[in-house]
Amino acid sequence: MSATTTRTVRRRTLRLAAAALTAAAGLTLTACSGSDAAGAKPADRADTGVAADAGSSGADGAGSSAGAQGSDAQASSGAKADAKADAKAGTAAKKPGSAGGGSGSGVQRCHTSGLKAAFATGGDAAPDPNANGGTTTSIVLTNKGGSTCKIGGFPGVDLKSENGGERWSLARSSKKFSSITLNPGDSTDFTLNLAMTKEDKGFYQPAFAEVTPPNETTALTVEWPWGTLVDQRSATHPGTFVNPIG
Repeated sequence: MSATTTRTVRRRTLRLAAAALTAAAGLTLTACSGSDAAGAKPADRADTGVAADAGSSGADGAGSSAGAQGSDAQASSGAKADAKADAKAGTAAKKPGSAGGGSGSGVQRCHTSGLKAAFATGGDAAPDPNANGGTTTSIVLTNKGGSTCKIGGFPGVDLKSENGGERWSLARSSKKFSSITLNPGDSTDFTLNLAMTKEDKGFYQPAFAEVTPPNETTALTVEWPWGTLVDQRSATHPGTFVNPIG
């Protein structure tokens, strides 16, 4: 081979080698660029995802928090409203005469201060002094107060002489009784069985009757409008006694 041919072959070989090196370098750069791009995309997606999550968390999270706070606030307000309603209901239930008490349990018993007493004297209310075996008289009790009350049972009745020195606490009958409701202005009564006499000896002349309503300790005093009674203050079964109210 001549020197010229040899130089030509060598230059061709060098060009091929250089081309090969350039191609290899290009492939290497492409591979690096591809991996970087591929690596960048997931990084970008991750950042976007984080941003989206952060944005979502910032909006939804704040909304959820606000909603939760709003729910708590509403629950707290509701609880306070319920508590106030319960308190009002409890207060109303405790008030006398409230709708919760009704006309039964909310009605108190009649007190002496809210009653007035008087003998029934009209028509045939007067006892018959000539009755054989006893007669009766009635004492009327009227609710003079401004509220409804209940009364029932035996009143206490003490007869007193003119000077108050001779006192007679009347016995009670064996009759059964029940409670009566008196609205303001309403009246009820009870009877006294009387053993009356016209004799001028062995008699008792009352001047007043002291009436103590059931379960009370204060009495109402009314004048005695009738004649004399057989004095049976020490008798076991006297003919003069008290019957229950109503």
